[in-house]
Amino acid sequence: MARVYNFSAGPSMLPESVLKRAAAEMLDYNGTGESVMEMSHRSKEYQAIFDRTEALLREVMEIPDNYKVLFLQGGASSQFAMVPLNLYRNSKKADYVLTGQWATKAYKEGARYGEANVVASSKDKTFTYIPDLDPATFTKDADYFHICMNNTIYGTRFTKLPETGDVPLVADISSCILSEPIDVSKFGVLYAGAQKNMAPAGMTAVIIREDLIGHAMDITPTMFNYQTHADNGSMFNTPPCYTIYVAGLVLEWLKEEFGDLEHMKAYNEKKAGILYDFLDNSKLFKGTVVKKDRSLMNVPFVTGDEEMDAKFVSEAKAAGFINLKGHRTVGGMRASIYNAMPIEGVEKLVDFMADFEKKNG
Repeated sequence: MARVYNFSAGPSMLPESVLKRAAAEMLDYNGTGESVMEMSHRSKEYQAIFDRTEALLREVMEIPDNYKVLFLQGGASSQFAMVPLNLYRNSKKADYVLTGQWATKAYKEGARYGEANVVASSKDKTFTYIPDLDPATFTKDADYFHICMNNTIYGTRFTKLPETGDVPLVADISSCILSEPIDVSKFGVLYAGAQKNMAPAGMTAVIIREDLIGHAMDITPTMFNYQTHADNGSMFNTPPCYTIYVAGLVLEWLKEEFGDLEHMKAYNEKKAGILYDFLDNSKLFKGTVVKKDRSLMNVPFVTGDEEMDAKFVSEAKAAGFINLKGHRTVGGMRASIYNAMPIEGVEKLVDFMADFEKKNG
């Protein structure tokens, strides 16, 4: 059977060359006679895989030396609790910008352990825009300021970071990590689930400035203390070994195919531009997001008719374009076009949409 074009929001498609290499190494990794799936995380062979993956991530993202890179379990959702448990150290206050479901969940978790303040929200228009931020409303003595940089469900992204001064900026970058350059030095903590742009589900990357480690609240469980993992090189317990290995393959692919994140961004902009240009000129389909805040990774769109939307999703699936159904809170469709989605996939989707419009418009 031919491979389909997978527009899933996550777990998402992986580069075909990565899948082929992982398959080739499945039974015998590098002459060891065993699979990485079977390998002891305490072995020198696995430690080399781990170290290579971390080194590649540091190189590609240009992570400064005063930041720790942790590869953890629990998904990005566990970070909603780990961040306040570790960063509520002085005022026990934090600011949150609500730009979607995940930012809201992070806020609710933060409110369990301290004073979480909503400084802005775009809930009034179903999170279809990034709200303007007024520094005068920021909590001056906050322990941190939290944003979700790219909003997977609603298709928005921050194109300008909030100016938080001495207050550490924390960002969930699950659905935009490795898609474009990020100035890591502007953040206290960055975290991302792997299953959108890095690897299969199971691993969460945390990039944290070293001075923010070691101040966890007394109630913090051992496994939720960043220091536990920083002191043990992410090996306090068995890490998500195979996912880390695949993440290393993806990073190698990114370097070989694109060189750096500037070129990756240009590729993603070209890809997204093809789809947005079609939507802006279509008489049947329309995008749901304010233009200036459009995501490069997640593109929600609708016809305005639920039956027509359902017909499109069904016919698209039959034609080899899968996982285009939108999130229930938005409806319609959503095309997630992460790094591994080739331009050809978007071009063919647009051709299919144009043909569907001719027949149904």
